[in-house]
Amino acid sequence: MSSLADYKKTEIVNGVVYNMSPANLRHIAIQRNLSIIIGSFLKGKRCKLFTEAGVTLDENNYFIPDLVVVCDPAKITYSGIKGAPDFVVEVLSLSTKRKDISEKKAAYEKFGVREYWIIDPKAESIEAYILREGRFELDGVYHNVHEEEMEHLDEEEKAEIHVSLKISLYDDLVLYTKDIFEF
Repeated sequence: MSSLADYKKTEIVNGVVYNMSPANLRHIAIQRNLSIIIGSFLKGKRCKLFTEAGVTLDENNYFIPDLVVVCDPAKITYSGIKGAPDFVVEVLSLSTKRKDISEKKAAYEKFGVREYWIIDPKAESIEAYILREGRFELDGVYHNVHEEEMEHLDEEEKAEIHVSLKISLYDDLVLYTKDIFEF
């Protein structure tokens, strides 16, 4: 059995090579939950879901996002994705957080990713960005709010909390934060 010392996964961000640490179980659970929900929905549809697929944007930017959806079959190759996916999810970790919210987000925007989610496992929140006129706009911030927490909020506060969201590619796919963050 290989050890963590043998684990090798690298990304290239703006021409700089970064070795990545293995994900923790919370991170893996979020990735799994999204894979099950989105993968089941996409079954038989044109768009395809991939986890941990290498994405080559150009020679200086090679990423391994937690989850991608690709709707153009010409971008899907045996070895990975060539070009911008339509939808990308990055689950934050201590070692990747800075790159995910700055350099990688800027690259996804530049290369035309249509939607980008940044998921914070500790805060149990999702920032959803939509590409509009070549720029990412924050579409919303979604939280996993537990029932006990909701009991202490007034109606106005409850109305401001978003616990479900959609991928802009599909209006009929509703995801609930409680299902995404289930561990």
